[in-house]
Amino acid sequence: MTFSFAAPRADHCLPDTTSTAQHLQRKGSWVAMTLLALVLSGCGKPSNAPVTQPEPAKVGVVVLQKQSQTLDSLLPGLTVAFLRAEVRPQVSGIVQKRLFTEGGMVKQGQPLYQLDAASLRAAEASAAAALAKAQASQKTWEATARRNAELVKIAAISQQAFEESQAAAQQAQADVAVAKASLENARINLKYSRIEAPISGRISLSAVTPGALVTANQTAPLTDIVQLDPMYVDFTQSSAELLQLRNDWAAGRYQKIEGQQMPVRLQLEDGSAYPHEGKLQFAGLIVNSTMGTVTLRAVVPNPDGVLMPGMFVQAQLPTGLAPEAILVPQRSVSRDLTGRASVLVVNTDDTVEKRTVELGRAIGTHWLLDKGLEAGERVVIDGFQRIKPGDKVTAVETPANAKSQAQPVDPQAAAARLRAAVANGK
Repeated sequence: MTFSFAAPRADHCLPDTTSTAQHLQRKGSWVAMTLLALVLSGCGKPSNAPVTQPEPAKVGVVVLQKQSQTLDSLLPGLTVAFLRAEVRPQVSGIVQKRLFTEGGMVKQGQPLYQLDAASLRAAEASAAAALAKAQASQKTWEATARRNAELVKIAAISQQAFEESQAAAQQAQADVAVAKASLENARINLKYSRIEAPISGRISLSAVTPGALVTANQTAPLTDIVQLDPMYVDFTQSSAELLQLRNDWAAGRYQKIEGQQMPVRLQLEDGSAYPHEGKLQFAGLIVNSTMGTVTLRAVVPNPDGVLMPGMFVQAQLPTGLAPEAILVPQRSVSRDLTGRASVLVVNTDDTVEKRTVELGRAIGTHWLLDKGLEAGERVVIDGFQRIKPGDKVTAVETPANAKSQAQPVDPQAAAARLRAAVANGK
């Protein structure tokens, strides 16, 4: 056997950079293709890990219930003194003294002013003297009449003389009666020189001071007295509201609260509730043609003197009774661009539904429902931002009055509106 050896080539002794680069490139491509195959093979095989489903959102709901609900009307009103007297002099004279404290309480018959009574006492004395003179003349003519009655029987005097004496006696008797009346009038005028309180109550400022001249039955009063307990409250109701209420009564939607002694609760101008409950006393029968309102009057106790004449208040008056009312929280109601109201309801499958409703009047933080829902249904009041119709939810019953967003009536704004209405009415 013969072996032959080839001499090595010179280029085999040096590294081949070109072949090395090509080798590394092929190796990188192989690694990338291997990783891609692994990924594709993993995507094609089913995963054994369980898929987590999102939990249903929790929402607050209120369960609607039927209840007997009194329907109230909140009406603007004005306080009026139960009794008011303007004190005026009944005789003329100079004021000597003021006998009361301004702003204090006075009793009926209490002296208020003392006038200079010198001329009145003189008039009384003159009337007394005139009465004495008339009485003396009466005695003379009565004696003459008795004597002539005996003389005429024996024809000692004429029949004419007898009759004249009888007439003179009767005239003397009338003169005495006139003198007595004059004396009584003088005594009354003397009594009027001391001006007394015609009623009990709180007295106002005095319009005169000692030294002022006052005249009988003058136009300007000397002072005012008002009785503050109880107080009248005059409030107005729109004739349109009254007609709607009567239509509701006639249709049987509400039951009428009978009687003129309906309770009336007041809200003061600062928004606080007045602690004493009044009674409705009078309901007007004539509509104000300018304002379109009917006036009603209530009598309210005022033992603490909180109410003063001329205060603006709001009167809460019961106008009807809904025996099977359903109340919907106001914050559960939304409206579209046309003003149509709707609510979100959780049905028996815990699925959210959108329900169109018809609403009546507002009662506190609720709406009185007319149509669209039934008792026992669950209405969403919390968590609106997490749900939409068709979603499954977990319903959590929430008190209907929790986090109420209803805005109360602003009593100061209502009082301002009533002031403007009174000013325009004048």
